[in-house]
Amino acid sequence: MKQPAPRSPDASAPEAHANAPSRPSPPSSSAPTAVQQRARVPDAFGEAPTIMYVPGDEPGAAPPRAPGATRGGAAAPGDRERSAIDDVTLHMPRRTGAAGPESEDRTLKMPARQARSGEPEDRTLKMPARQARPAEEDDAPTVKAEPKASFADLDAEAAEAEGRPQDVKSAARAFFKRHHKKLWWLHTAYALSLGAFVVTFAQKGFQHARFLAISVSVAWLLVLLFFRLFGTGARQDFATAWRGARLRFLVMTYVLKNLYQGMLFFLLPFYWKSASLDAPNRWFVLLLGACAVLSTLDLVFDRVLMRWKTLASVFYGVTLFACLNLVIPALLPNTRTLYTLLSAALVSVLGFCTLHLPFGALWSRVGVVFLVVAAAAGVGLAYGTRELIPPVPMHLSSAAVGPSILPDGRLAMSVKSLHFSVIRELRAVTDVVVPGGDGDRLLHVWRHEGREVLRAPEETLRVPGPEGAVRLKSQLVGGRLPRKLAGHWTVDVETQDGQLVGRTAFEVTE
Repeated sequence: MKQPAPRSPDASAPEAHANAPSRPSPPSSSAPTAVQQRARVPDAFGEAPTIMYVPGDEPGAAPPRAPGATRGGAAAPGDRERSAIDDVTLHMPRRTGAAGPESEDRTLKMPARQARSGEPEDRTLKMPARQARPAEEDDAPTVKAEPKASFADLDAEAAEAEGRPQDVKSAARAFFKRHHKKLWWLHTAYALSLGAFVVTFAQKGFQHARFLAISVSVAWLLVLLFFRLFGTGARQDFATAWRGARLRFLVMTYVLKNLYQGMLFFLLPFYWKSASLDAPNRWFVLLLGACAVLSTLDLVFDRVLMRWKTLASVFYGVTLFACLNLVIPALLPNTRTLYTLLSAALVSVLGFCTLHLPFGALWSRVGVVFLVVAAAAGVGLAYGTRELIPPVPMHLSSAAVGPSILPDGRLAMSVKSLHFSVIRELRAVTDVVVPGGDGDRLLHVWRHEGREVLRAPEETLRVPGPEGAVRLKSQLVGGRLPRKLAGHWTVDVETQDGQLVGRTAFEVTE
């Protein structure tokens, strides 16, 4: 290792002074002495250098103070004025195998320090003051840096600036980069238009509902595969960091969106016809409508819904439950609506669990117990909330109330409001369309101001009606009429299990 050249004792070395270590304290003696200090260095490193401390005796240096003297009198031994300059001599031994003299002396000149006064020495590190920033710079707005453009983008911009023709790939890339947000919203509008077409198609026939079984099965497989490949939450950012993985991500979400749009928009007209807007089962229809619109919002679907496995599983479970309520009557006609409801709940719970648990865990003893408990909870929840679920595919095609009836069973007139003085009897006629078969017993429930007045079973109500529908007729006469007739009246068509099929209402005035 090359040794630096020795510095002259008279030369000024500010750089060396700034980085030089603190010098050792001088010996307690009034006469100049030399002290040798040998550092403890392991033998493996060879002979250690010898440090010789020599007090300075330059002209003008104050003489040392007498022993025992106070600060006002002579100085104590070793207490010299701080203005004296000390020299530190390094006695360097010769390195093994090196030519030349056995040792070399190098003298470092230590800088003089100011005389110490009675006040304590100020060792505070002083930093130079910076210039004040102008006011207009403080009020300047923060500018967000744009991401760096790729070489293809730079080449496209250069070609556009120079008027050179671009290739098709560069032009398409530049176009998509410039209008990508508008294209996303354009695709959303296309998805909504496609949903409107599906709604129109669904109204033509109930028999197409069986194809929902294929769509919902493919959707389950895709959701399962999606989270196996890309994970959930922040793991997706790492899994889709590569271009090929990102492309697979977009393809799978695009296929899922189209499947959900087809299923949900197909379900909406059936649930809309089976629900009553003034009854609690309207909330389930609103939930399906919200899910259908959500499936058309590309950015929300990709970045929020499909980012978290729990949200995606709940979304799929709602869609699966709604589809099975329509698929089971299409595949198995004349099935009781309550059995369809409970079966749909059972399959939906199992589908939800398979998206969260590995298949190996499902076949273990703990997994089987968990599945049984979850299935029982899902079925119990569906039974307890059956009044909130419309009994698809049944729906009310016509319903009316009047004071008299024709020989063919139709009402002579239907009323929405009448005076209590003309009432001698009240008759209600309803037609219920049952495309899934006649698997439920239906009944009329008359209510006055929310209080039940009459519950008439189907055995005493059913009369011949149009093909594919069940006509029910009931009446309030004589002693069945309450004393106070004025108020709000409703006639509900319900299944034997309490699900509301449809409702008609009228007012009696005083």
